[in-house]
Amino acid sequence: MSVWMILPVSLPVFTITGIWVVYAMALYNQHVCPVHNWLYNESCEEQLPSQRGPELCCTLDNIPLISKCGTLPPESCFFSLICSTGAFLVMLVTLLRYAHVIEKHQNCVLNMASLSTGWICAAGLAMVGNFQVDFAKVLHYVGAGVAFPSSMLFVSFQAALTYRLAKTQEEYWMGHIRVGMALFALIALVLSGVFFCQESFSLQHTSAIFEWIYCMVIMFFYGTFAFEFGGVSADTLIVLSKGGGLPSFSLTAHKPEISGGPGHHQAENLSIL
Repeated sequence: MSVWMILPVSLPVFTITGIWVVYAMALYNQHVCPVHNWLYNESCEEQLPSQRGPELCCTLDNIPLISKCGTLPPESCFFSLICSTGAFLVMLVTLLRYAHVIEKHQNCVLNMASLSTGWICAAGLAMVGNFQVDFAKVLHYVGAGVAFPSSMLFVSFQAALTYRLAKTQEEYWMGHIRVGMALFALIALVLSGVFFCQESFSLQHTSAIFEWIYCMVIMFFYGTFAFEFGGVSADTLIVLSKGGGLPSFSLTAHKPEISGGPGHHQAENLSIL
C-alpha cells in the first residue's frame, strides 16, 4: 500500500468539512438561513409569524447556496482558502491518476480528457472561491459555469475509464460504484440548475439542497481514487517527470544480456584479426 492513497481521501475530508464550517459561520452570523428553513419573506419589512429568532428574516438573498455561505466576511476568507486549497488538491489527484493509468495500462483519449476536465474544474473552483457572488457576480458565475460542467464530465470520463481498464472483480465493482455516483451527481446537477432558474422560494431552496448534494457526491467520487492510489509508486512519478512517457519505463535497471557463450567471443576475436 502506498502513502499516496491519503491524498484522494484528504480532498473530500478537507473540503466537505471546510464548507460545512463555512455554512455554520454564515448561519451564526445570520448571513444565510438554515437548510431546514422553508419559509421566506418577500422583504424584511414584515416578519413572518411562523419564523423564530430575534432577527431572522429569510429572503432570496439568504438562500443557503454554497456560494452564498461564503460571500460575506469572516466566512468569505475561509471559503476562499478552502476553494483554493481544494483546487490545488484536485489538480494533484487528477495528475497522479493520469500518470498512474499510463504506468499500469496505456494512455488513451479518456485519460487525456479526464486530465483536461479535472484541471479546468480546478480553475473554475479557484474562481468561485476568490470572486464572491455579491461583489464580482460575472466572474463568480463564469467560475461556476466552468467548475460544475467540467466536474461532471470528469466523473463521467473516470467512470468509463474504470470500466475500460477493469480486470478484476474488485475493479468492476469500483466501476459500478462510480457509475452510480456519476448518475446521482448528474441528476442533482440538473435539478439544481432547473430549480435555480425559478422564482419560487421553495424551488430555489430546493436548488440549494441539490447543489450541496452534488458537491458532496463529487468530493466522495474523488475519494474513491484511494482504491487505485494504493498502487502508486516511484515509477508513477517518473512517468510525470518524463512528461507522461511510455508506461514501460521502470526504475528497475535491466542489464543488457550478452548472447552467445565463449565461442561467441572467440568468433569476435577472429573477426578482428
